[in-house]
Amino acid sequence: MNIVEIIKKKRDKGELSDEEIRFFIKSVTEGGVPDYQTSALLMAVYLNGMTDGEISVLTDAMAGSGDKIDLSYIDGIKVDKHSSGGVGDKTTLVVAPMVAACGLPVAKMSGRGLGFSGGTIDKLEAIPGFRTSLTEEEFVTFIKRDGIALMGQTKNVAPADKKLYALRDVTGTVESIPLIAASIMSKKLACGSDSIVLDVKCGSGAFMKTFESAVLLAEKMERIGRANGRNVYALITDMDQPLGCAVGNALEVKEAIETLKGRGSEDFTELCYIISSFMLVAGEKAGDLNEAREMLMKSVDNGTALEKFRKFTKNQGGNPEIIENYSLLPQAPAVIDLKSPVRAAVSAIDGEVIGSAALTVKAGRLTKEDRIDHSTGFELFAKKGDNVEEGQTIAKIYAPDEQSAREAKERVFSAYSFDAQAKKEKILLGYIDREGLHID
Repeated sequence: MNIVEIIKKKRDKGELSDEEIRFFIKSVTEGGVPDYQTSALLMAVYLNGMTDGEISVLTDAMAGSGDKIDLSYIDGIKVDKHSSGGVGDKTTLVVAPMVAACGLPVAKMSGRGLGFSGGTIDKLEAIPGFRTSLTEEEFVTFIKRDGIALMGQTKNVAPADKKLYALRDVTGTVESIPLIAASIMSKKLACGSDSIVLDVKCGSGAFMKTFESAVLLAEKMERIGRANGRNVYALITDMDQPLGCAVGNALEVKEAIETLKGRGSEDFTELCYIISSFMLVAGEKAGDLNEAREMLMKSVDNGTALEKFRKFTKNQGGNPEIIENYSLLPQAPAVIDLKSPVRAAVSAIDGEVIGSAALTVKAGRLTKEDRIDHSTGFELFAKKGDNVEEGQTIAKIYAPDEQSAREAKERVFSAYSFDAQAKKEKILLGYIDREGLHID
């Protein structure tokens, strides 16, 4: 079979056969196809799409390209959570300890940043000493003892996805619905969970810019999961502005801890409760979403969720003292304020512009070889719907030097829009389960 002919076929809008897709994934896994040819096929898929049948075969081939995780050592229903990515999305850092504190074990595999979306692994590595490369024995031990562990995607779990994931980041093919669906679901299927809660984001700060495209992606992933015997909830959530107040790795760790202390921003806290509630229902730890929320609120109020985060951090080599002393996290050399030029209401914050600005201070990657600066990023003190006074500090810029700080300040300011009045938007727009789409 010839990889060039496969590229040409998809370039010309043809439907690839099962054998051609499996040959391609096998070649990627074994290193039999160079990056430039892989990138060419990814671009052809981005431009011409894939049928549901092609996506299903692609997902299965990617999931089967390596080992599959055995979670039989965990009693009960195993529930996984995944986000399609967005600016300021540090949800796993809060959701995992809250859910674990309610008695539902969380065995999580996460990835690094993709495009302007920071990865959970990158955020956790902002914690001094934190290890995301765990042995299988360590992973199992932490889950059994404390109900929570998180590791990076290993070379042996969906290795084809890992190679494609890195290339998509630097070839302008991140936003492809077939590639996103196959990437996310191949890892979920390989990781052995019984139920999956997906957070599909839409808006300027997400890969899916519209509600309709987010629904399309969510429906494809729900169908893939159901066809493979999984119970899937796919939430559609707003990402028209950055999530929460912090954008940037160490800053997002700080915000996650503040949220576990009950002091998180309104939109971020609400999303954490929503996702966690669906996880508890999917894991049959709660009878409905209302009961689940009460359990989760109690875990924050009585400190058990924060204690889970402490154990989680210590288990994986991180310094738990960061919970009380944020100065132990990486500190940016240059910090400047952005002040409002008007007395008005914030009517919009363009999430994609903020994400792009984060790249200028090295809080994200332009290429797969780039090193992230864990200390940099932004704090956004005024969000959509907030009233601000002239001269009020609406954001703080954390940068590696004064020049990049000034450049980022201009970009962050350009993301803001003001009006005489504005309203806050709800975070959950709808969700999909085996019964179809439910508009919230």
